[in-house]
Amino acid sequence: MAALGAGCLQRMRVVILHSDPGESSGKDEEDTLVQVDAVTRLLEERGDEVVRIPFHLDFHRTVRDMERLRPSFVFNLVEAVEGTGRLIHTAPAILDHLEIPYSGAGTEAVILTSNKLIAKKFLHASQLPTPSWFFPNDPSVARRPRVEFPCIVKSVWEHASIGLDEESIVVSGGEDELLRRIRERRESLGGDWFAESFIEGREFNISVLGGDAGPEVLPQAEMRFDGFPPGKARVVGYRAKWEAESFEYHHTRRSFDFDDKDTPLLREMRDLAVECWRLFELRGYARVDFRVDVNNRPWILEVNANPCLSPDAGFLAAADRAGLEFGRVIERIVEDSLGFH
Repeated sequence: MAALGAGCLQRMRVVILHSDPGESSGKDEEDTLVQVDAVTRLLEERGDEVVRIPFHLDFHRTVRDMERLRPSFVFNLVEAVEGTGRLIHTAPAILDHLEIPYSGAGTEAVILTSNKLIAKKFLHASQLPTPSWFFPNDPSVARRPRVEFPCIVKSVWEHASIGLDEESIVVSGGEDELLRRIRERRESLGGDWFAESFIEGREFNISVLGGDAGPEVLPQAEMRFDGFPPGKARVVGYRAKWEAESFEYHHTRRSFDFDDKDTPLLREMRDLAVECWRLFELRGYARVDFRVDVNNRPWILEVNANPCLSPDAGFLAAADRAGLEFGRVIERIVEDSLGFH
C-alpha cells in the first residue's frame, strides 16, 4: 500500500482514546498527551475526522460516547486508568464489547503482558529465557527456577520504569530481605511488587511492527551506559527516562551501531521477539526488552504491547532507522489492527 497521505486507506472518523493525566501525574503519564498530539496531527493531515476522548472509570460514559460518535476506528493510547496500569485492559475490553476496531493489542494480550508476572510465567512455560523471580505467596513457586542474587525489585503492573532505580537492586539477604524490600515499595508507592534476578550485562530494546509478511523486527537498539562509575547499577530506570536534569538521563544512550561479532546475538534476539509476538498474539506494534549476560545469553525482561509513540521514544527511533516515516508507521499499525494485508 502507498503511504498514509496517499489515500490508500479510506478516510475515517477516528476516536483517540487516551489516558487522562491528573494534576499530580508524573512525567511518564504526561507523555501520553505528546503521543495523542502526534497521532492527531498525522490523522488530520490525511483527512480523517479525529475526536480525542480521555478514558476514565466511568465506563457508561465511554460507551455513550462511542455509541454517539460511531467511529470507524479507535486509536487506543490508554496507558493508565486513574493513575494505574492495572486497569488498562478495560479500554480494549469495552471496545471489543462494542465491536469497534482499535489499534494495537487485543484485550487478552494487554492483560497477559501488562502483568509482568503472568507474562513471565507464559515465557517460562514456553521455554523462552526470562530471569527467575520471587513473589510472596506465589503458587507457581515449585514450578519456576529459584531466584538468584543480585535481584531487582519491580512493579507487577506499572511500566515506564515507575519505581525503578539503583535502590531497587538487592545484592543479598535471602527471601526475607526480598520480602522486606517488596513491602517497603508497596507501602511507599502502592501496588504489587516482585523481585527478579538482576542480569548483569547489556540491555536491548527490540521493536516489532506488523506488516504484510507478518511481524517485522525493526533495527535493534542497545541502551548504553556511558560514563557510569564503578559500582553504579546499570539500569534504565525512571530517572534515565524522564528526569532531564539527572545523571542517568544524560548518560544512558540509545545506539543502533554494532560490531560484526554481535550479529549472532542480534539474530537470536530478533527470533525471540517474533516468538513473543506470536505467543502473546500481539498485533500492530510491540517492543521486547532484553538483558544480555556476560556469557552473551539474552534474557527477556518484558513484553510491551502498544509501546510509546512519542516522537523521541525508542519505537519511532527504530522505525526511523529502518527508513519508515511516522505516517507509514501509523498506517501499518492501523492496517495490522484491521487485518488489511
